[in-house]
Amino acid sequence: MPVHYERDAEGVVTLTMDMSGSANVMNAEYTEAMGGAVDRLEAERDEITGVVLTSAKKTFFAGGDLNVLVQVRPDNADEALSGVTGVKAQLRRLELLGKPVVAAVNGAALGGGLEIALACHHRVVVDDDKIKLGLPEATLGLLPGGGGVTRMVRLLGLQAALPLLMEGRQLRPARALQAGFIDELATDRDDLIAKARAWIAANPAPRQPWDKPGFTIKDMRVGDPNVYALLGAAPAVLRKKTHGAFPAQEKIMAAAVEGALVDFDTALKIEGRYFLELASGQVAKNMITAFWFQLNEINAGGSRPSGVDRARTTKVGVLGAGMMGAGIAEVSAKAGIEVVLKDVTREAAEKGANGVPGITATDSDADLAGCDLIIEAVFENRELKGKVLPAAESAALPDAVIASNTSTLPITGLATAVSDPEKFIGLHFFSPVQKMRLVEIIRGEKTSDETLAKAFDYVLQIGKTPIVVNDSRGFYTSRTFGTYVTEAVTMVAEGVKPALVENVARKAGMAVGPLAVSDEVTLTLQLKIRDQALADDPDAAPLGDHPAYRVIEELVGLGRTGKSGGAGFYEYPEGAKKFLWPELVTRYTRDDAGVSEQDVRDRLLFVQSLETIRCLDEGVLTSARDANIGSIFGFGFAPWSGGTLQFANSYGLAAFVERADYLADTYGERFRPPASLRERAARDEQF
Repeated sequence: MPVHYERDAEGVVTLTMDMSGSANVMNAEYTEAMGGAVDRLEAERDEITGVVLTSAKKTFFAGGDLNVLVQVRPDNADEALSGVTGVKAQLRRLELLGKPVVAAVNGAALGGGLEIALACHHRVVVDDDKIKLGLPEATLGLLPGGGGVTRMVRLLGLQAALPLLMEGRQLRPARALQAGFIDELATDRDDLIAKARAWIAANPAPRQPWDKPGFTIKDMRVGDPNVYALLGAAPAVLRKKTHGAFPAQEKIMAAAVEGALVDFDTALKIEGRYFLELASGQVAKNMITAFWFQLNEINAGGSRPSGVDRARTTKVGVLGAGMMGAGIAEVSAKAGIEVVLKDVTREAAEKGANGVPGITATDSDADLAGCDLIIEAVFENRELKGKVLPAAESAALPDAVIASNTSTLPITGLATAVSDPEKFIGLHFFSPVQKMRLVEIIRGEKTSDETLAKAFDYVLQIGKTPIVVNDSRGFYTSRTFGTYVTEAVTMVAEGVKPALVENVARKAGMAVGPLAVSDEVTLTLQLKIRDQALADDPDAAPLGDHPAYRVIEELVGLGRTGKSGGAGFYEYPEGAKKFLWPELVTRYTRDDAGVSEQDVRDRLLFVQSLETIRCLDEGVLTSARDANIGSIFGFGFAPWSGGTLQFANSYGLAAFVERADYLADTYGERFRPPASLRERAARDEQF
């Protein structure tokens, strides 16, 4: 039975959820089984003293069935709404049973799982840091549609509930207890059930707070005009921040605010309406595709060579104790790996180690003995990298993987510095390492499957997300992100207002404006990368006299080298907010530039999507999942889009080709769709 019903001699009913499959999910099987259980509870109401709701799985409940949700469309939304309403009606009947109902949460309760628990009168959770509790729907472009918004707001108040809902936070049990949406912790499963039964015995006729006469939401003062004015303005304030690029957050805010002003059952209906609006929209489908299906494929080893045993790294040597090297050392040590951090002086190494337990700071290659992984993280200079790698390789284990953290230099060329290129690979971390989830693994021409598999396993071991690409200059992420920055500076050179470029980029959902990020990476580094590319390939013609680089050269010539130099595209006044350098307008902006806001937006997004397609054509990328997740996690491509390839999919490939041709005719051949894209569009075959 999907929901086991067991009543003991004391009248306590234990409902144990045990759906088919590895986890309990909110699907038709659940709805039928839970409906039958609630029917029986109501029929036997006079014979029972309380209900314990628990799970036979390792997790409590995994949430909604995303395979079903991704199929919701405007033309079948009524059917979907009926299903959601039915689920909520069952939970409402459970909490109005007139008997104590306790959620005995033995594992993760996310999304629909927590919504089920919130409908119970009391929530007891095993105190295990591996357990996560929360309503993460916002991270998939959705809102909690099973009563989560309505109950969380009434349980915690708007001010405390909104961050949990809008950010999709997942908390460990102790933190969830602090936050106030669970009531009690248990040491293990036996203690869990014992505490649930004890609460039932002590509370024979509980009612939810919102079902008691005179209930008011914590931070709502009924009749206070200031409260209503604030609530009325809140959605507009949020939209000003999100620019409409994050509809889930806007709908959560609307459902919470509107629901707070009405009775409980009406609030559930409001929540359901907004849920269906999101679920039937394209943004949710994009985000579910990327952040659920494709991300899970990656973490399950979708790009890992098959037939190679799993490996665990035990000792890693990091060469270079600068910002990147120190970050790599820290995340490795915190994952339980022994770390040796080497720099030219012990003092520099100790500064990079920063007292993190598990890191040995050194200036000697001898301390790299026993390392099964070496990661070079020195300056982006081929000669320097070639100098430090041989000695480190000699000191490490004979079968150690040797990796470079280069962000642009081809791996195959760097591999000539080691004795066995089959052991060499690229591990491109992103800054700041401690926060950025992605690691781009670059396979050189001679990198072996075993080396790639070991590198992949290490990335998972330190809690990061690996994508796998083949070798080329800039690989995938740096190469594609470079087009975003370059296109923005090109528009400045054409006379477009810098503020328009930055604002449109943020409105499009990009994590950072392109001129701001140009300052972050420094203008001098961009010139060095350009110069290195020209030195390696004198035929890289567009780079030599590119309008974007002319602007960058002029700014560097004026001493405006970027944020670290105190000035770039932006001014950085001490103790104040940065602002665009006013003289950019004087020097470059023209009234007759004539570029519309829509064209600015499309140039910034299309140029990245088209470069991604070229990376696929050239074999740099081998899967849509690596492209999409790499673009969002690696360089902040608009999350609502689902990534650079999903952006093209959702635009409609035929329409995308037509728009790209317009951009090419108007702004340059870099927007011309490749033949492979035209053929794919003609076949109506998505990436």
